[in-house]
Amino acid sequence: MYVETIMTSEVLMVEEDTKMSHLAGLMQAKRIRHMPVVNGAGELQGILSHRDVQKASPSDITTLSAGEVNYLLAKLTAKDIMHRKVISCAPDTLVEDAACLMREKTIGCLPVVKDGKLEGIITSIDLLNFFLDITGCREVGAARVVVRLEDQKGVLSKLLACLDDLGGYVVSVMTPQHQERDDAGIRNAIIRYKADNPQQINEQLKERGYQLLSEVLPDL
Repeated sequence: MYVETIMTSEVLMVEEDTKMSHLAGLMQAKRIRHMPVVNGAGELQGILSHRDVQKASPSDITTLSAGEVNYLLAKLTAKDIMHRKVISCAPDTLVEDAACLMREKTIGCLPVVKDGKLEGIITSIDLLNFFLDITGCREVGAARVVVRLEDQKGVLSKLLACLDDLGGYVVSVMTPQHQERDDAGIRNAIIRYKADNPQQINEQLKERGYQLLSEVLPDL
């Protein structure tokens, strides 16, 4: 799946000459933590975070008068406090590649740029929602089982075929590679599926020799 399928397309952005006094109120009112900065042609020039705005704002213990504070804020613009070296990605970037980039660079968002112009933005919340979707954990009525399998070719497909034969509809499958193993050649499959009687299917899986490490039945 590509970034363009999960990114936020309607991005709140500001131009370089936006006053500092307007930035803080705008970010607070819209409850956003990142704001791209563009020029008049819509080309990405930088990015602001709520921390950048906070750092640029006078401290509560400042000795400046209200008039002096307002004067300084009136002079500051987005261009003065934005980060110019922006890490971005293209709309056709794979979601997992974007996640790896954000993790590697320890950043909370990625502007999505095409031909120099801002197309959208992907945040850690977007990635979290994507993760929740692919795990199927928000699928109402789905059962969850963790099945212990030999880490060999064809073993997982046999399990899924068995579930299908027993009347289960598979919602999601995950087989993490970076998991703690108590012995070599073993892998756990985390499966969510739907069925009229998931408890019965779990028992039938056990009868067919599968070891279920955990079982979570749906709330009826």
